[in-house]
Amino acid sequence: MSADSPIVEIGETPLVPAHVSAAFVSDSVSRVTEQASPVGWWMVFGVALLFLGVLGLSVGYLVWNGIGSWGNNSPTAWAWDITNFVWWIGIGHAGTLISAVLFLFRQKWRTSVNRFAEAMTIFAVICALLYPTIHVGRIWALYWALPIPNQMAMWPNFKSPLLWDVFAVSTYFTVSLLFWFVGLIPDFATLRDRAKNVARKKVYGALALGWRGSNRHWRHYERAYLILAALSTPLVLSVHSVVSFDFATSVMPGWHTTIFPPYFVAGAVFSGFAMVMTLMLICRQVYGLKDIMTMKHLELMNKIMLVTGSLVGYAYSMEFFMAWYSGNAYERYVFINRATGPYWWAYWTMVTCNVISPQLFWSKRLRTSIPVMFAVSITINIGMWFERFVIIVTSLHRDYLPSSWGMFHPTLIDIGCYTGSLGLFFTLFSLFIRWIPMVAMFEVKAALPGAQPSHHHAHTEHAEPAHGALAVKEA
Repeated sequence: MSADSPIVEIGETPLVPAHVSAAFVSDSVSRVTEQASPVGWWMVFGVALLFLGVLGLSVGYLVWNGIGSWGNNSPTAWAWDITNFVWWIGIGHAGTLISAVLFLFRQKWRTSVNRFAEAMTIFAVICALLYPTIHVGRIWALYWALPIPNQMAMWPNFKSPLLWDVFAVSTYFTVSLLFWFVGLIPDFATLRDRAKNVARKKVYGALALGWRGSNRHWRHYERAYLILAALSTPLVLSVHSVVSFDFATSVMPGWHTTIFPPYFVAGAVFSGFAMVMTLMLICRQVYGLKDIMTMKHLELMNKIMLVTGSLVGYAYSMEFFMAWYSGNAYERYVFINRATGPYWWAYWTMVTCNVISPQLFWSKRLRTSIPVMFAVSITINIGMWFERFVIIVTSLHRDYLPSSWGMFHPTLIDIGCYTGSLGLFFTLFSLFIRWIPMVAMFEVKAALPGAQPSHHHAHTEHAEPAHGALAVKEA
């Protein structure tokens, strides 16, 4: 295939319908931010704000009374706090994969999906960072964890994977935020040029950083975007691998296993794609973006969920096999206890949601059914939460001696912190779809047949310069 060949199809099915033009993409996406919000948006935003208030009250109570307000106990020192932290980090994983990795592999189908995924990454990492912050108990002494001198002459333990988390997650958040913002610059310029009032023009003009779409601007933009994509790609593997080290580097039956890094990465991509799917299906329906987020996009995402779900199922079976093969009685007991002990219901919920439900996508009829993919995407995220709960709680609740056994029961503050974090996520996401283009307009335009140099004769009445390679070359 030559460099000028259009890459707009996968198999025989086009990514976008033939009638979609560059002007159609701009109008469809921009009007969401330009028109008054529908009643449904206000309802979602109101409920999200309500739960955000619950988060504020729960965290305030927690700081005042201490983390004993949670149901954590001895031996279950970690419970919903770290479960929710790992769950949110996993949800944020799909953004970097879709945006960076698929960009480097020149997968054109990412163009209608990546903006959703990038935004979800930012908001999910914000929710995740909440938990280690409040888990330390004395939040006012949090700076002790930073590598700076302090009055207690305390220095961080750089051998601890908990400190590795600080660097890995903060780096992931910073690079993801930069990557997201750089990709938004051309679209902010579009909103600036379409603005009808002075306030919108000034705000979007400031965010567009003086973008004019010249050849020089496009060349600099593409170079910066490529560099950030290259920086982001290792983070897909590193961030959740480092999170898995919180468990894998301990000498704890059920945790001390080398399969955790790839297992956690596969599970993170799995849950991240499921959350992107849930949000996409809702916005696609509410805002009428079916010609941009087509069934082909949804079907390809379902295929990735099928693959990653199968990898997760393989990891579950490998854990049991290695527990048996190791000959370690304590390791064997932990895994038998997971499946048959007092938390058996959590384990089998995890298996049903994460391993069995994605197998529906082997059928083309089911993986192209909107109700099925919506139900499966929600089911997967429920299952992935239970996976983290099973790994953490069932490995801790029965220590080596029966006298050290105990059960974890969540308190109202546990529930308030978790539901409040959902409120924080959906508050941020609601503001995102209200004021920021939810689809990367210029990237979708670049994937249209009329935007390809070899198809310059086609769609001349609609085609717009949508990519740096298409911009008029300066002398």
